[in-house]
Amino acid sequence: MYVGQDFRRLLVMSNYHKNASFSGTPPSYAYDADRAEEQRRHHDMMPYIDDSPSSSPHLSSKSRGSRDTLSSGSLESTKSSEPDLEKGLEMRKWVLSGILASEETYLSHLEALLLPMKPLKAAATTSQPVLTSQQIETIFFKVPELYEIHKEFYDGLFPRVQQWSHQQRVGDLFQKLASQLGVYRAFVDNYEVAMETAEKCCQANAQFAEISENLKARSTKESKDQTTKNSLETLLYKPVDRVTRSTLVLHDLLKHTPVSHPDHPLLQDALRISQNFLSSINEEITPRRQSMTVKKGEHRQLLKDSFMVELVEGARKLRHVFLFTDLFLCAKLKKQIGGKSQQYDCKWYIPLTDLSFQMVDESEAVPNIPLVPDEELDAMKIKISQIKNDIQREKRANKGSKVIERLKKKLSEQESLLLLMSPNMAFRVHNRNGKSYTFLISSDYERAEWRENIREQQKKCFKSFSLTSVELQMLTNSCVKLQTVHNIPLTINKEDDESPGLYGFLNVIVHSATGFKQSSNLYCTLEVDSFGYFVNKAKTRVYRDTTEPNWNEEFEIELEGSQTLRILCYEKCYNKMKLTKEDGESTDRIMGKGQIQLDPQTLQDKDWQRTVISMNGVEVKLSVKFTSREFSLKRMPSRKQTGVFGVKIAIVTKRERSKVPYIVRQCVEEIERRGMEEVGIYRVSGVATDIQALKAAFDVNNKDVSVMMSEMDVNAIAGTLKLYFRELPEPLFTDELYPNFAEGIALSDPVAKESCMLNLLLSLPEPNLVTFLFLLDHLKRVAERESINKMSLHNLATVFGPTLLRPSEKDSKIPANPTQPITMTDSWSLEVMSQVQVLLYFLQLETIPTPDSKRQSILFSTEV
Repeated sequence: MYVGQDFRRLLVMSNYHKNASFSGTPPSYAYDADRAEEQRRHHDMMPYIDDSPSSSPHLSSKSRGSRDTLSSGSLESTKSSEPDLEKGLEMRKWVLSGILASEETYLSHLEALLLPMKPLKAAATTSQPVLTSQQIETIFFKVPELYEIHKEFYDGLFPRVQQWSHQQRVGDLFQKLASQLGVYRAFVDNYEVAMETAEKCCQANAQFAEISENLKARSTKESKDQTTKNSLETLLYKPVDRVTRSTLVLHDLLKHTPVSHPDHPLLQDALRISQNFLSSINEEITPRRQSMTVKKGEHRQLLKDSFMVELVEGARKLRHVFLFTDLFLCAKLKKQIGGKSQQYDCKWYIPLTDLSFQMVDESEAVPNIPLVPDEELDAMKIKISQIKNDIQREKRANKGSKVIERLKKKLSEQESLLLLMSPNMAFRVHNRNGKSYTFLISSDYERAEWRENIREQQKKCFKSFSLTSVELQMLTNSCVKLQTVHNIPLTINKEDDESPGLYGFLNVIVHSATGFKQSSNLYCTLEVDSFGYFVNKAKTRVYRDTTEPNWNEEFEIELEGSQTLRILCYEKCYNKMKLTKEDGESTDRIMGKGQIQLDPQTLQDKDWQRTVISMNGVEVKLSVKFTSREFSLKRMPSRKQTGVFGVKIAIVTKRERSKVPYIVRQCVEEIERRGMEEVGIYRVSGVATDIQALKAAFDVNNKDVSVMMSEMDVNAIAGTLKLYFRELPEPLFTDELYPNFAEGIALSDPVAKESCMLNLLLSLPEPNLVTFLFLLDHLKRVAERESINKMSLHNLATVFGPTLLRPSEKDSKIPANPTQPITMTDSWSLEVMSQVQVLLYFLQLETIPTPDSKRQSILFSTEV
């Protein structure tokens, strides 16, 4: 039996019906969005801003606003075919079914509030009241009226949906509901007072405190339990929650209601009243604090949002940040339980007028960022690849969905952890009231993008303000619908048929740039994404004193599941005193930034693709060409035995009468002379044309090669050394021993692993072993400067592992299907990571026997 039918329904209706002319919006029908989405499988709902249009609330079928084109679905339906029309009308029924389910739940929540009212009112007239009549009236203000309005709406809608036909009319019910929404205005105005009163009463009266924590709402038909327990605070927020999402159901109904349907004008009218109501609430509440940021007639809109890592007392926390037209909001996404829709907790907000980017002097310490060792990040990547392999295997075996769901949960945990632990670049925002907040991001690109967006919007904001708890709650709650970024950017969120990204090598030529307004010293950097975050891969030379730099430099960039190429253009500042450091970043100033998507279909034909990237008036001309890993890493023996590239190492050392090839010695010597403090040495790509010039010089034994090297960028020399090892017809670790190295690194017993790995190492042919030990010694010296060059032992192992160990094609596990050059299997990814682990093992090993003592010390001692 429904509760509350003895309340003053006629009085309520007469009091509030007369307010329809200025106060109408349907309360938010927070219908079961998950079920409705599943049933209709249509695209994500547009992120409606503040539940109100940016232009006139009076919408017609001609309205074509980019965000609030409410009748576009109706227009389309007039042009569509009969089957489409039938489908659209069927969707209309599903939407209404969702509304009914939502109304039933909402009524149960209102009933739960009404249940204690009678005994509390009765007790109020006794000598020992739990609450006074005034307190009861304040706490439960307008709840009976809300219940009656929605009970009438539900009772009217239910039979019409039960007796459904495509011509069924429901618009009059929504229009009537809209005309009664003055009750919500009164409820929202009183909400904060009601919450404060309830809190004080709980503190003063233990009996009421117990009642307020144990309010029971009847469950819906689908639920097995008869009742669910709710707190008074939770239930009192339900009407506020509906107001914040008030127009969504009308958007959906209009989308699936043809213009010719009798309901269409009635629903449009209800929507108009809805939006006017929400607008009037926003405009009337805000001036009370005399803190207007948004001019009257305008509405708060969401401009940008994304997931970021916040540094909180030395710990990394995943946050969802929202930039509105007047404030910056940092929220935490609550864990979803039982399939409920997303919810946010507001951690903090800063009005844009109070926000600044804190300047950091040279002497001032940048926030202490807790760095995660590269080895740990790599272990996460290995686990991710292994779990993906397991998922694919289970799918092929047609195993149960429970097994796959469990694996997907593990995958989500590992990817979330990797996303949380990867970024290390500080992005700090400061509140003029004194509090600073630090985020960690992976790239200068994101940092610049957020700063630009915030600074641009700050030009339109003039006054500070503060939000009441109700407004803040309403705003945070609206983030669920407003968000444009719905998922943490992980592969677990991708559909099976989505591109896994590109694996292989991307050749990029940075041709030139135009559009600079004054002469500057200009250079560009290139970034690509890997495992969800961006890594700097290449840097052009500085083009001095120009407005039209012509770099014409080619780079070869390794891709690991990459989907985006970014380019950033900087002005080089040689006078460090001129610029103030911001957030501890380099003093070079970003002049522009842009990006292109790496489309597998476009890049599949292996031809150069020319493109122009526009960035704030500056245009950069690029050419790109992709080669999949299956082809780019083939070891191709040289046809001529006179050169050094593609020639077996034993032939080269014998010809040169040396233990280590001349090219290796020369490159290492030059890098140790002037490249040990170069940031990203061996990781950042050198200019491809310089590398090819050096390759040609070494191949013809050019006497002037050392002079050439002294004049070249040190990254080109590092690239030449890597290219030499990559083009060996057989890997330095040999095809024969490669499988043994892969098995040895997988041993769990450390003593057995060391014995096995050293025996294998010392089994290499003499030229291979001596060359490797020479290179190993050099790489360890590079890692000693890690604090400056940012190249740890792990980073170096990542660069050189596949280069030194990857077997020839005949021994490789690489899939050889030429019709699938774009993607790379996860088993191949695991193989690459195994190669990295082998090299890392030797880099971390403290002592390795010298070649001269190898036979006596190890191998011969075991051969009786």
